[in-house]
Amino acid sequence: MTCIIIDDEPLAVDLLESYVSKIEDLDLVGSFNNPLDALKLLRKATVDILFLDIQMPEITGVEFKKIINPDIKVIFTTAYSEYAIESYDLNALDYLLKPITFQRFLQAVEKVKEKATQPTTEARPDYIFVKTEYRHQKIPFSDMLYLKGLSDYVAIQTKDAKVLTLQNMKDFERNLPKSKFIRVHKSYIVGIEHIEFIERNRIVINGDYIPIGATYKEAFWKRINQDN
Repeated sequence: MTCIIIDDEPLAVDLLESYVSKIEDLDLVGSFNNPLDALKLLRKATVDILFLDIQMPEITGVEFKKIINPDIKVIFTTAYSEYAIESYDLNALDYLLKPITFQRFLQAVEKVKEKATQPTTEARPDYIFVKTEYRHQKIPFSDMLYLKGLSDYVAIQTKDAKVLTLQNMKDFERNLPKSKFIRVHKSYIVGIEHIEFIERNRIVINGDYIPIGATYKEAFWKRINQDN
């Protein structure tokens, strides 16, 4: 599993990094003192676990949890026990009270593993309803070739038509299955199965050329090579 650490105290980060290094199947992909810097990584990388401090100056861990992908398993770390109830209300997987022992850290990681291996009781729908004009239109994920962000709108290019919906790309992206879609540019998300070919940092889908942004290039090629 992949993880990142966010804590404004360097010593706390050092401690958690040492704990992560002791667990063979836990891969640390980033450590941050500023949660806003971590957002850049979360936009382009798949992360399973987030060790997240609550008391931070620019944005609290509680506020941060509300804006990130809900699929990321969050383990809060803090010196203040009064946040425990609020953290569980946000569906955090665990709550580690500082000073954190390795035994308690390991328990939290095992809880995430157990959660990941539990069978899902309900299959995720293979479609989405989007509001367009005066109706809610059902669009199967398999019909969505790519999406383009247009200010406050998202243009969904399907096999048969283009559908406009009043929504921003970030919110829309959260509702897309990661196994089928990937963000390749600040303005584009593509359906992986519909990629015809890739040429000079451009993706071709249904004859349309879509640029691969520099920020997303590394994650895109990693994903493409992983699927092959």
